[in-house]
Amino acid sequence: MRPTLFLSLYFVHILLMMFTIVFVLLSSFPFLLSLPLPNDTVVSARLLDAQLQNLGFNTFSRPITSGVPYDAKVPKTLNGVKVSAMRLRSDSLWHRGVQFYKEFEIPKRVIEHPFVERLVLVYQNLGNLSNKYYPLHGYTYLAPVLGLLAYNGTNLSHSMVPELLHIRAYKNPILIKFSNVNLPQSGSLSKCVYFGLNGSVQFDRLLPNNVCSSFQQGHFSIVVESKSVPPSPHDPNKKYDFCILIPCLVGGFLLLVILGVVVGAVRRAKQGARIQHLEYVADNSEALEIKYIGGTKLPSAGRIRTRPEIEHTYIF
Repeated sequence: MRPTLFLSLYFVHILLMMFTIVFVLLSSFPFLLSLPLPNDTVVSARLLDAQLQNLGFNTFSRPITSGVPYDAKVPKTLNGVKVSAMRLRSDSLWHRGVQFYKEFEIPKRVIEHPFVERLVLVYQNLGNLSNKYYPLHGYTYLAPVLGLLAYNGTNLSHSMVPELLHIRAYKNPILIKFSNVNLPQSGSLSKCVYFGLNGSVQFDRLLPNNVCSSFQQGHFSIVVESKSVPPSPHDPNKKYDFCILIPCLVGGFLLLVILGVVVGAVRRAKQGARIQHLEYVADNSEALEIKYIGGTKLPSAGRIRTRPEIEHTYIF
């Protein structure tokens, strides 16, 4: 076998083995994957953000006092939801932060992107509508979902839709101090949950006194696993998980079979190449000639004739 062909098969074997290992790990441990919220839920949450932003901006009265929260009135369709807006200068947010803004405590060294001269922080408390806009299968809310979003506050004209900013704390995290928390049952572990604007869901440990922390904006709450409530057999999230898990397992099994066939072929090719090399060395270093009799290979000596010699000795 040619060395180049053997090396090619060897590299193919290595690549298939690496790909299979990664694939099997991902299919065997689905909890390592970050499963986002369904698309329809994300769209509904973003539409709600836009509606609450509009309500918050409409609460500002002239002149606007910086650093003072303005509570908004919500329609009956959003009964139980609380909205507030507060306008700040960017340099004030960076140098001073906000000591108390409802349940939020914003530290120093918080910067927005893109940079603006003034920004508006819109506070949200979704109350009993938390589970509607942020459903979390397998968990029970112990506190309402609280949101903090930053918008461009340079121009507060109602004819313009303000730009959504991204704020981030660089030294100390933003603290969310929940006041009304329904204590879980004994043995249940409470967790902080963070909902990103892209629909991602992340869990974190709950700090003492029902405090959650984050270095960026978003929506936050405290949850506990619902162990006593079995999942519904018609739950779309469960069906979605099985639709992902079964193809992954089947694909991983097929890749393992293919890998086994490739490994066997490489081993046989390697063994055949070694035998051919040993036969070549043996044939070229043998003093006797090689003759084939039928299908059998046998060594054969060359024909050597002994010349007669005349004897000069006499026998008495």
